[in-house]
Amino acid sequence: MKVAAAQISCSLGDPKANLLKVRNFSREARDTGVELIVFPEMTDTGYSMSVIEAHADAWTSGFVPGLQEIAAKLSIAIVCGVSERDGTSIYNSQVFIDQQGQIAAKYRKAHLYAVAPVEEQKCFASGDAFASFALGDLRFGFSICYDLRFPEMYRRLVVDQNVGAFIVSSAWPFPRVEHFRTLVLARAIENQSYVVASNRVGKDDDLWFCGSSAIIDPRGVVVASASADREELIQADLSEDLVRSVRSRVESLSHRRQDLYE
Repeated sequence: MKVAAAQISCSLGDPKANLLKVRNFSREARDTGVELIVFPEMTDTGYSMSVIEAHADAWTSGFVPGLQEIAAKLSIAIVCGVSERDGTSIYNSQVFIDQQGQIAAKYRKAHLYAVAPVEEQKCFASGDAFASFALGDLRFGFSICYDLRFPEMYRRLVVDQNVGAFIVSSAWPFPRVEHFRTLVLARAIENQSYVVASNRVGKDDDLWFCGSSAIIDPRGVVVASASADREELIQADLSEDLVRSVRSRVESLSHRRQDLYE
């Protein structure tokens, strides 16, 4: 299966402009045979708490129906980081839209970045469940940005939901670019799983984003990578057979000592 990660900048507070960019990158990916394309965190609004509070929408109108239209017209599956307004709450979410344009799965960010000056907890409610979806022969696990710092989440996705590939939608800033690069690699190696990480570039408010999007295979090999500061589309072929091969060669997942961890 060919997948792509779209490394883009976003227009702060302009979902229509951002949807047009999603359409253009999705068309480019489809033309090269990509079946699934991944976009960064908060692609609809940009990453600014005040702007998100002003523009966050329910998924019955606006940006997400626009994603559904793109997926259906291009016959491409899309995972995108988006805001989600549900009653009085706003969630930092990912949506999976299948090649028929249907919302097939979603995830609400479980680990909120509660550090000044961002303080996501003042804008978002936190999600309370991990989620995954099947596409082709692989099961993909959702995750968003700060989740990368919590390896327990990724292990639970592997053990409980049989995930073989992790998707990361991110708006990771420049001061910690080496953290991002190290963490996406670690999550792949320790779980013998693919990682498809789509990170932002550009600037929202005072935050500069560090790009460095990557696709990493279950051996820990970086099979596609992007720059730190340019919009790019990276892609790679994913194989469930490789996941099985790596896990059978070194059966580290079965060597865990649960009796000691709890």
